[in-house]
Amino acid sequence: MNTTDMNTADRFLRAKECEALTGIPEGTWRYWAHIGRGPISFKMGPRRRVWRESTILAWIAEQEHATATGGAA
Repeated sequence: MNTTDMNTADRFLRAKECEALTGIPEGTWRYWAHIGRGPISFKMGPRRRVWRESTILAWIAEQEHATATGGAA
């Protein structure tokens, strides 16, 4: 990704903020990052793991698209 792809207004969320946004427990976000699952995250500095808000919202849309059921009968 180059700098023209980055949304300058994007927020960087920590696990607790990801929980508030999605209802998925903070520990799950940390575990997913540890095993390389879920939305992409990265470290900002030596310890602070963050997720871009836009990445999480895109991931939610992907989950919805991949698992949606129902619709017109």
